[in-house]
Amino acid sequence: MEGLSAMPEAVTEDRLRAHVETLEWRLRKRDEQRRAMLHIMGDLNEVNRRLGDQRKAMLHILVDYEKDRSGLARQTERLDSSRRALLHILQDSHRSNLRLADSRKAMIHIMGDLRETTAEMQRREQELRDKQEQLVQAGKLATLGELTTGVAHELNNPLNNTGLFVGNALDLIELGAADKGQIVRELRQAMQQVSKATQIISHLRTFGRAAPISREPISLRPVIERALSLVQEQLRLHEIEVTLDLGPEEPVVVGNPIQLEQVFINLLANARDAVLDSQRKAIRISASVGSAAVEIAFVDTGHGIPSGLERRIFDPFFTTKEVGKGTGLGLSIAYGIVKEHGGTISVVSTPGEGATFLIQLPLAGPDTK
Repeated sequence: MEGLSAMPEAVTEDRLRAHVETLEWRLRKRDEQRRAMLHIMGDLNEVNRRLGDQRKAMLHILVDYEKDRSGLARQTERLDSSRRALLHILQDSHRSNLRLADSRKAMIHIMGDLRETTAEMQRREQELRDKQEQLVQAGKLATLGELTTGVAHELNNPLNNTGLFVGNALDLIELGAADKGQIVRELRQAMQQVSKATQIISHLRTFGRAAPISREPISLRPVIERALSLVQEQLRLHEIEVTLDLGPEEPVVVGNPIQLEQVFINLLANARDAVLDSQRKAIRISASVGSAAVEIAFVDTGHGIPSGLERRIFDPFFTTKEVGKGTGLGLSIAYGIVKEHGGTISVVSTPGEGATFLIQLPLAGPDTK
């Protein structure tokens, strides 16, 4: 009897153990499913973010496409009208040789209209390109106007130092100093200050002149540093902290250094205005190099872009600033220049937490000279 009573207890214990193992296996399975679900949700969030960026770029592309499509539709309509008239003339020429002269005259007239239409289209395209270049130049000159205070301060320092060193040399000469080496050292230091002022003026002249259309392989680091040097004094006057982290690599792109410098200055000016009323005034510039492109990020600690305005931020003449404090051209010009360089520009912003402007530019190929 004792043996019989022990067997059910063993069976019950085995069943409990099997039941516990089954429960543990189900718990592990659910944990794995939960982790997999979290990973899927993370992937979905990343996909949604990318889709948002692509949607913004697609909206700009659709606007350009709609303009091109409208222009092509008008051109196609005019060409169809000319083609129908030409076919009508050819039919008349077959019906009667007597009307051949009139048909030929009409054909010549239509061909003249086509040439005039083509010439008019070419003229308007050239006017559009000229106006775009004028718009970019106007934005550049407006930026220089905003930077006048900082540039004047940068020139004032070397000029004052030059006067000081030259004055010291004159004093030594008037006192009949026997040590000519000291006089030479003072004059050399004065020449160094003159060279510094000359470099500043040369940089301003280079940035202020109209940029050529040519493209060449350029290193991005000196372009960003030159742009930062122009606005550095204004950032200092507003007590804005700037962090520059471009990494150890030297990314090279094919582009126009003056145009790209204007893009970076426009983004720095935009970030400067964004952080003026913030508790912490900071701007961070960083770069990361991929296999085919380099990404430059401009991050500010401002109040961010109001919800719903991210899609309009790159539209011409759109601005969230007060009347008289912005033209609405800076980001639009930056968008156009980056697009011409085969790159993209986008913004990521959470209201109240600042904004991040991302620029992606294709790297120069290994065979580029």
